[in-house]
Amino acid sequence: MERKIYSFLNKWKRDVSKKVLVLYGNKQVGKTYAVLKFGEKEYKNVVYFDSYNNKELLDVFKNEKSTDKIIMKLSLLANESILTNDTLVVIDNVKDIEIINSMKMFYKGNEELNYHIILICSLRESISAFKCEELQFKIVHPVDFEEYLVAINNRQLIDFIKTSFKNNTPMPFHSVALDYYNDYLMTGGYPEAVELSLNNSNKLLLNTVFDKIDYSARKEFISFDNLIDNIRTNEAYDSIPYQLGKSNKKFQYGVIKEGSRSKDYEKSITFLHNNGFAYKCYKISDAKIPLNSCKDPDNFKLYLSDTGLLFNKMHMNTIKFLSDINYRNIIYENSIAINLINLGYNIYYYQSEGKAEVSFVIQTRTGKIIPIELVDKNMSKSKSLTLFMNKTGVKEAIRVTDENFSFKKGVKYIPIYALFCINEGLK
Repeated sequence: MERKIYSFLNKWKRDVSKKVLVLYGNKQVGKTYAVLKFGEKEYKNVVYFDSYNNKELLDVFKNEKSTDKIIMKLSLLANESILTNDTLVVIDNVKDIEIINSMKMFYKGNEELNYHIILICSLRESISAFKCEELQFKIVHPVDFEEYLVAINNRQLIDFIKTSFKNNTPMPFHSVALDYYNDYLMTGGYPEAVELSLNNSNKLLLNTVFDKIDYSARKEFISFDNLIDNIRTNEAYDSIPYQLGKSNKKFQYGVIKEGSRSKDYEKSITFLHNNGFAYKCYKISDAKIPLNSCKDPDNFKLYLSDTGLLFNKMHMNTIKFLSDINYRNIIYENSIAINLINLGYNIYYYQSEGKAEVSFVIQTRTGKIIPIELVDKNMSKSKSLTLFMNKTGVKEAIRVTDENFSFKKGVKYIPIYALFCINEGLK
């Protein structure tokens, strides 16, 4: 499957001022596979190490204090030559600061890095400890809809969507694109799920894939030092589908367990958010720059990081998803959150004292505040977006719908499948 990360890796390889690269993102999103496929295509050889419980490897980084000796010992450990500029060195499951400190030594300012090294890690909280100017960092997200269309050999549809988004004109293959997007949402963005969905007509087999993804996530929760935090993380994680299924999607601790309070689960929810298992969307009741100054830290929604996983956890089936607008809107709203996060935005939702609510509000890199509302056909006369714009003076807005592109009264209507284009229209 062709991934966008390949383009980034090619640019990194050809960058004369490149640094050791740290790729991070949730387990099962295809980090290791993408790197190894890239190495197979672009280098004479690939040397791979898994650092998990690898004492010999860790001893190299603990004991050796020069880059030449590190490379020599790695070569001996792998029983393979490590060639300057022609070997890709991959170190997977990196958690140890000793490895990071050794990698810093390979940075020589403006000098060219002759050894091409990629580190891979999963827990994003590790990145805060690893951050330094000597290394380059890049997140790997699950498969997005644009990559999905490439996988099903429909690049032309991407061009049609982008053209219609740019010109605010109807997309000639709207129903086709919407059908593909619904299939994508039910599958989600984990590569193994996508591959299975495309190559096997028995969709029930996806349950085994999601069970494996779920198990992998829960193994990461064990990184907590004490058992109670691990238990509470699992409880908070499991409550997300029920939280999103309520009419009021605000995260409520009582849904987890009767009598629960924020202080019981704050650490666990922060862990889920910081490591990309779930995304916090904070409530705002005003819209001033920066938006972060308007957030209410005690009121938020929590979205799951993959729609296929959410679909599975809600025990949905295709018929229920396509026939029940309420269930479909839960998945649609979650998909908007995922797309905005993957495009680099912090997400907020607006709620006034009168309970007028706008699904999402973001701030662009140039400081524009943009409200984004999911059109709910059950509330066709909703005036929340208009009330928000009148109160805050915001001039631009987006309504996400399952209908075709249009532009009405200063509001850009875009189909749900065109979310990947949003950055192209926002400055």
